[in-house]
Amino acid sequence: MILDKKRRTPKKDTKKLSKKVADGAHCRIVTELLDPDSTQGDAVQSWRVFRIMSEFVQGFELLRSHGLAATFWGSARTEPSNHYYKEAEELAARLAKKNFSIISGGGPGIMEASNVGAFKVGGRSVGLNIQLPFEQKLNPYTNESLNFDFFFSRKVMLTFASEVYVYFPGGFGTLDELFEIITLIQTKKIEAIPVVLYGKGYWEPLLEFFRTTLLDKYQTISPEDLELMHLVDNVDDAMKYIEKEVKKIKNVQQI
Repeated sequence: MILDKKRRTPKKDTKKLSKKVADGAHCRIVTELLDPDSTQGDAVQSWRVFRIMSEFVQGFELLRSHGLAATFWGSARTEPSNHYYKEAEELAARLAKKNFSIISGGGPGIMEASNVGAFKVGGRSVGLNIQLPFEQKLNPYTNESLNFDFFFSRKVMLTFASEVYVYFPGGFGTLDELFEIITLIQTKKIEAIPVVLYGKGYWEPLLEFFRTTLLDKYQTISPEDLELMHLVDNVDDAMKYIEKEVKKIKNVQQI
């Protein structure tokens, strides 16, 4: 510590402070959240926060214009020839005819299939897209869309977008969104809403892991937590479950 001779109080060590600022330029808050290419200092870099805020504002303004809605999740790699693609399209079309807005991540695969289904029957088809270096580009079957730069702001929009969440087979992104929703329901941060797992062949091994490992072996979840998700294997069963469960949700337009 350096003392100011006149005041006998600690004096800032400018060398250490400069080093601290320089080191801070390499921390993740700067390199990933702020703007690492800014040459005008932290004050200017921090304006990137307003870009994040604008994504929240635009997202909420878009979603508040939609009433009853269903969000579809699933792999971006699912081809139109795949039976899951066709079934996602059919389910979305039937829900759109019941006055559901169909919301997806806006990309290809299952997301595209759900938007196609709504689009073909004249329904409301929404895409909340994310800019990625591979796989993801906005599909042409949306009549409303937003492009996001930040995963977390897009995730908040998708979390609060709908009264129904339908999960087709997918990768890490699909699983991430599934765990997000069931955690929010489990912890009562959001109202219990229908969570549909579509495709027994894909989801049953995961549900078995929940039962045998999380519940029976380690007791890290409760028996009722397994009831937060409903497994179906065809469009008819999915429709019956959704129509029945949506009527139980408070403050929602009835179908």
